[in-house]
Amino acid sequence: MGALSLSVALSANPMTAPIHSGLVNPEGIDWTVSAVHPSEMFWRQLKYAEFDISEMSLSSMTIAASQGTRDWVAIPVFTTRRFFHTAVVVRDGAGIDSPADLIGKRVGVPEYQQTAAVWTRGALLHEFGVAPQQLTWFMERPPELSHGGATAFTPPDGVRLSYIPGETNVGEMLRAGELDAAVVYIAHRNLVDRSRSDAGAIAGVRTLFRDPRAEGIRYYSKTGLLPVNHVVVARASLLEKHPWVALNVYSAFLEAKRLATEPALEVLQPWEQLGVLPADVAADIRAADPLPYGIGAQGAVLETLAEYLVEQGLAKRRVDIKDLFAPSTLAL
Repeated sequence: MGALSLSVALSANPMTAPIHSGLVNPEGIDWTVSAVHPSEMFWRQLKYAEFDISEMSLSSMTIAASQGTRDWVAIPVFTTRRFFHTAVVVRDGAGIDSPADLIGKRVGVPEYQQTAAVWTRGALLHEFGVAPQQLTWFMERPPELSHGGATAFTPPDGVRLSYIPGETNVGEMLRAGELDAAVVYIAHRNLVDRSRSDAGAIAGVRTLFRDPRAEGIRYYSKTGLLPVNHVVVARASLLEKHPWVALNVYSAFLEAKRLATEPALEVLQPWEQLGVLPADVAADIRAADPLPYGIGAQGAVLETLAEYLVEQGLAKRRVDIKDLFAPSTLAL
């Protein structure tokens, strides 16, 4: 019996690079891997289900599940995570010097329900008292090219949201003074996002937090949350027929992560040899997993995201995100 042939879509990042290069392949699977920008990938999967395995927006998958749609099963591989609220950008002259100054302002977003925006709104509310209903929202992606177009998105109660006309975009509206801020800003070329100028290249546009690194440290020290936004998924029908695929794929991603991160740690060796870096400290650094896979290592992250989706009016009901994962992965 030959290997199972599968189609795969993954973003291009250090954690997936060993898979794109062909260094890592799962046992029993012959997969064809396409490099696709996440914005486009999630839209294509939610609307057309083109690939057998892919990354997926964790918020959009959970929203779909809250509506009874279970076309995809998650595998606990989290390829990207960051402190999303530290990337909010604002326009000089808009009078925004602190998060509270966003109240009453015009704010752009590629997609209202995208996970990065959910995490950002959660931080703005719980850390700084700024509610989504206090901002005026402008969304770049039209319904037919959005993740929400596949999950029946409508603006939540009390949220003022307009769609940005097709002839412009978040970046150009910031440049023209038609927006005061952007909660998420995407300028990478793909089929669904229209902004093209890097935020740093737009005159008079800067990050909300003057020192994003310091805010990330403060936020993590207080909350213990390192937000995730992408998860790997497989067709539910595929895992129903071949349940072994889940753990074989998980193992492949785990190996890819090892190949991506281990070389950087090898540079510690000469400092250990010289005694500059104590052996126990070096061991602690090597033992630390800054980007953990598996469900158990996520702490309160998944539960917090589930709560934010209900709180922000995006999920019809509270979904235990752990219920979205393949049963064989729950102990990982």
